Amino acid sequence: MKRQNQSSVVEFILLGFSSFSDLQEPLFGVFLVIYLVTLVGNALIIVVISLDKSLHVPMYLFLLNLSVVEVSFSSVIMPEMLVVLSTEKTVMSFASCFAQMYFIILFGVTECFLLGAMAYDRFAAICHPLNYPVIMNRRVFMTLIMFSWILGIIEATVGTTWVFSFPFCGPNEINHISCEAPAVLDLACADTFLLETYASIVTVLMIMVPFLLILLSYIRILYVILKMPSTTGRQKAFSTCASHLTSVTLFYGTGNMTYLQLKSGYSPETKKLISLAYSLLTPLLNPLIYSLRNSEMKRALIKICQRKVFLHTA
Repeated sequence: MKRQNQSSVVEFILLGFSSFSDLQEPLFGVFLVIYLVTLVGNALIIVVISLDKSLHVPMYLFLLNLSVVEVSFSSVIMPEMLVVLSTEKTVMSFASCFAQMYFIILFGVTECFLLGAMAYDRFAAICHPLNYPVIMNRRVFMTLIMFSWILGIIEATVGTTWVFSFPFCGPNEINHISCEAPAVLDLACADTFLLETYASIVTVLMIMVPFLLILLSYIRILYVILKMPSTTGRQKAFSTCASHLTSVTLFYGTGNMTYLQLKSGYSPETKKLISLAYSLLTPLLNPLIYSLRNSEMKRALIKICQRKVFLHTA
């Protein structure tokens, strides 16, 4: 009987924003522009850091990894969303839905720990500047990077495989912007209590714990900033910390709202808007917040452009 149930649904229909038919075209234009800006902004960061050896230090190498995650995260969700907006809904095979869910979880979890590692890096640099080379040596840096990616791979493998182990006997319409685990799990024809419990525990460990560590790091950083003698230095540092915390809160807060309460009382449209915050806005804002406002990044970009112009005119 279980095998029959599993084979009764062979594909999913992704609805997206089909309930707002009048807004399909405007949303398509807005999301396309945001996606292109996200790609260009993050690709620019990746290229600049890769080409300028003076930026091959932990702070900027963390940024490079974050930009890779952001580009990948957006590319997993946005193209399919644009297809849905242009057709009002789209059909996804089990394999396509599985792949999309897998990479959403992989890049989402990886970003959680990368943001935590970046906060620790800034904490070490600002609060312990003399010991920074020892605290954030190459071995520590590589461990944090590998730890972030490996945890993402493990959680994506376990979570996605578990979701798709349930039978799906109809309906097959996913009322969401992507094949995220909570939306797909709503269609399962079985008791999902155990998976929901597991998801809640994992969310606390992989979202809330890094977020609390980031918060504690920035509290310590702000304490050090308040002791700075220069008013200009304090204002600049406050501005940077506020921007970082805004981005982090947006990503962690909305991710927590989505995954900590799988059977929450939010309406489907509210869930879509929450998902947009971390799948659309965070990848767009991070290049502006973390890098493009940075003076060293700007100098490196100008230097690369001048080098390209010189080679072209030579």
